Amino acid sequence: MRRVRYQVAVSLDGYIAGPNGEADWIVMDPEVDFEGLFAQFDTLLMGRKTFLAAGAGGAMPGTKVIVFSRTLAPARYPKVQIVASDPGETVRRLKSEPGKDIWLFGGGELFQTLLRAKVIDTIEPAIMPVVLGGGIPMFPSPLPQTGLTLRSHRRFEKSGIVVLEYELNS
Repeated sequence: MRRVRYQVAVSLDGYIAGPNGEADWIVMDPEVDFEGLFAQFDTLLMGRKTFLAAGAGGAMPGTKVIVFSRTLAPARYPKVQIVASDPGETVRRLKSEPGKDIWLFGGGELFQTLLRAKVIDTIEPAIMPVVLGGGIPMFPSPLPQTGLTLRSHRRFEKSGIVVLEYELNS
């Protein structure tokens, strides 16, 4: 079965975007194999705010982009699939279909919804060596208590980025 992986860049103080949605604080490390990273996924999940902050440009080659929104008009964004129905049910269906893993690309509110629906398999923060002091939190409150098991970790020497992979306990 496909896994839903919440893989996200986060500041040391827990923000996934600056106060105005900016991401210019994210450190780009030449050691990160972005091609290999993207090759692990064939589906991206986004909330409306993340989709619009990313430019609402559309699909990435070889990936299906699903945006959860009750307000966006699907006809305005023909390169992506806009879903207004229950995100948990949609993701359960996606997980049962053949394919690669599913990247929960953002944001925090969609993460909270999918965590409550118990469809997220891993949380994989890439901790950036920066303190933002404010912005959009990785984990909106309140969240249900959730046990995690550390599966892997990696430190990038040049940039100071630390990537963690936690599996959610059943």
